[in-house]
Amino acid sequence: MRDRTKFSILIFILIFVFIVFFKGLYKKPTYYPVSELKKIEFNKKIRTLDNQNEYSIFEITNNNFFLVNIWASWCAPCRDEHKYLVTLKKDGVDIIGINYKDKVSNAKNFLEKLGNPYKEILIDLDGTNSIELGAIGVPETFLINSDSKEIIKKYIGPIDYNKTVEILEIINEKKI
Repeated sequence: MRDRTKFSILIFILIFVFIVFFKGLYKKPTYYPVSELKKIEFNKKIRTLDNQNEYSIFEITNNNFFLVNIWASWCAPCRDEHKYLVTLKKDGVDIIGINYKDKVSNAKNFLEKLGNPYKEILIDLDGTNSIELGAIGVPETFLINSDSKEIIKKYIGPIDYNKTVEILEIINEKKI
C-alpha cells in the first residue's frame, strides 16, 4: 500500500510538471520590454571617447531627429550594421554612439577600420548609462525627436537595409 501511495504521488507530480511545461510552450515569449513611445528623462552627462569631454545626448545635435546607437567593438552584429549607419550618416542623419562595455583602444581600432558614422561617441564602461536609457543589449538603436525628447522608434538588434529605409521614411514624414 505504501509503495502504491508513493507511486501515485510521483505520477501526480509528473503530470503536474508536464502540464506546466506544456502550457509554457503556448505562452507568448516576453524577452524584452514592449517598445512604446516614451520621453527620455536622461540628462546625465557622459564622457566622450576622443576628447574626454562630457555631454548629455541632447547637447550634441541640433537636428530635430537623431539616432542613439549602442555598440561595441566585440559585438559581431554591430560590425554587420556598421555599413548601414555609415549610409544613414551620408543621408544627413546625426548618430550619437554609445560605446558599451568596451576598451577605448578597441573601439578606436574598430572605427579606424570601418569608418566613423557618429557625430559623437560617448563611452559607457560599465553599461549603466545604456541601461538607464532603456537598452537591454547591443546593438540597439533609438530614433529620438530632440524637441519632444520622445523615442519615436526603438530597434533591438542590428540595423539593416529595411530598417535604414524605415528610419529615413520616418524622419522625412515627421519633418513635413
